[in-house]
Amino acid sequence: MIAEAGHYALVLSLALALIQSAVPVFGARVHDAALMNVARSTALAQFAFTGLSFAALVLLHVTSDFSVVNVFENSHSLKPMIYKITGVWGNHEGSMLLWVLILSLFGGLVAAFGNNLPLTLRAHVLAVQAWIGTAFYLFILLTSNPFLRIANPPIEGRDLNPILQDIGLAIHPPMLYLGYVGFSISFSFAVAALIEGRVDAAWARWVRPWTLMAWIFLTLGIAMGSYWAYYELGWGGWWFWDPVENASLMPWLAGTALLHSAVVMEKRDALKVWTILLAILTFSLSLLGTFLVRSGVLTSVHTFASDPARGVFILMILCLFIGGSLTLYAWRAPSLKQGGLFAPISREGALVLNNLFLTTACATVFIGTLYPLALEVLTDQKISVGAPFFNLTFGPLFVPLLVAVPFGTMLAWKRGDIVAAAQRLLAAGILALVTLAIVWAWARGGSALAPLAIGLAVFVIAGSVSDIAERTQLFRVPLATATQRARGLPRSVWGSAFAHAGLGIALIGIVCETTWNSERIASMKPGDVANVGGYEVRLDDISQAQGPNFREQVSRFNVTLDGSAVGIMTPSKRSFTTRGMSTTEAALLTRGFSQLYISLGDANADGSIAVRIYYKPLVLLIWLGPVLMAFGGMLSLSDRRLRVGAPKPAKSTGSLQAAE
Repeated sequence: MIAEAGHYALVLSLALALIQSAVPVFGARVHDAALMNVARSTALAQFAFTGLSFAALVLLHVTSDFSVVNVFENSHSLKPMIYKITGVWGNHEGSMLLWVLILSLFGGLVAAFGNNLPLTLRAHVLAVQAWIGTAFYLFILLTSNPFLRIANPPIEGRDLNPILQDIGLAIHPPMLYLGYVGFSISFSFAVAALIEGRVDAAWARWVRPWTLMAWIFLTLGIAMGSYWAYYELGWGGWWFWDPVENASLMPWLAGTALLHSAVVMEKRDALKVWTILLAILTFSLSLLGTFLVRSGVLTSVHTFASDPARGVFILMILCLFIGGSLTLYAWRAPSLKQGGLFAPISREGALVLNNLFLTTACATVFIGTLYPLALEVLTDQKISVGAPFFNLTFGPLFVPLLVAVPFGTMLAWKRGDIVAAAQRLLAAGILALVTLAIVWAWARGGSALAPLAIGLAVFVIAGSVSDIAERTQLFRVPLATATQRARGLPRSVWGSAFAHAGLGIALIGIVCETTWNSERIASMKPGDVANVGGYEVRLDDISQAQGPNFREQVSRFNVTLDGSAVGIMTPSKRSFTTRGMSTTEAALLTRGFSQLYISLGDANADGSIAVRIYYKPLVLLIWLGPVLMAFGGMLSLSDRRLRVGAPKPAKSTGSLQAAE
């Protein structure tokens, strides 16, 4: 009965989406406020029914109802409760239901908090959201129904893919989807603006918070996915340029460009046509990522579906929304009025340069990801485009971008002074050069470019600090005055400073981990010792343990540094009998921002076991950087000027009387 109720709720959501997609548009045509307001009530109701459908699937997994195909194929009665819940979206059907739940959530948020939007714009935005929702409700109901029953229910389930039985699965996919799907709001705003033929600074103010929210979640989702791959897959790597990883990176790059472009549009009423195009392309890239994961054209730990019918259906959705929106853009964009002019050396110019490098980097990743697939389809030849290509093309594009980041915040709007900006960044430049010299003198081995990259990262971080120092006139006014100025700064200023500094911090972690990491691969027996990165690692014993739904071989390692005990590490190999699969559970020992990493291989006939030991200097900075970037985004989002629907503060009675 629960499965049927969940299915029925999903059908009702489709019906509401159909109403929401048509009635408000007609209301906007005839200028009927009542019909336009239908969008608000149907969006909220649609979210409620989709939430009920998702809750039904969660309940089916929690109660281990193996009469439902989705539960049978992805759950097990002995599986821990947390993985029963996260297993709901650890498969194709459940993850698509999560996809439409988040889509309806964002539509409901616009309906609930978009009271400051013009009625016609809100009606069109919610109608476009409903068009997207309709397509994906049909996709789920026709090809990916998560509530299908089994005629003769089995006693036990097949269990979830063991690799996905990890706490990271509870965080990574929802975060990623909140980012992916969140950009649908930017897309809907862009299409609505093209339908109305009105794009101005107010539109940019309305769309920025939604774009920023999606960008925050996507940043955290990518970072969490990278860390999950790092500790769960046992390879010791954090980014593999996997096509599905690239599919999440592309909308992030485009979304970052969109955020900066929207700032120019809001402040100077410029870059209208470009900002609209970026809003369309960002969500289009999100849809492309959905296609790559769901179509079966890729084989990856990230992919779920391999049914060609599903791939064709999603390809049709891609053609409909990407092709339709770009056609509308080509028709209406020439009629949009251009905004104010600005000099090349200005803050607008710096943001345009930012857009140029970000979109070029995105295009590079796009070509490197899709070219092998296109070549295979056209010629039946298989080629591999891996890390060397991306490192040689993506990296050089980010170098000038990082150099420009500190200058951008120092330049004035409309017309800036590059010499004055350089003078204000003098301290940051000196600190970067000193850091470069120290690293160059200290470093042993590795790329000669590594010290330069670290110096550039320090320049970006120090540039963010210099921006705050300039705004507060630190060291030029009394400390109390500077502190008061700092408190009075808009949160968006602090947010951009944290985001830019996070970029520099992540770069330091990337350079240090890739340049100076140490690795030792050996076959070890109890009592054997390995030396890595100055640490002495001794294998004490190997034991067996029984988990809820797996058997585990645990190795105990004693770690010392210069004769002093540092800690105990216990990596393991888990065998899941139901699935007939095994996983490697790496052990991590954190020292500051660096980590010692141990993962196990196969056991040998002589009683030894294959062991990989890594020392990864400052590796945690790779993920601390994105966390700081997301924190900066949250600070900006909390700025009253960016809050959606924030009312203007009313004047006090005393102020009114004084004014009279």
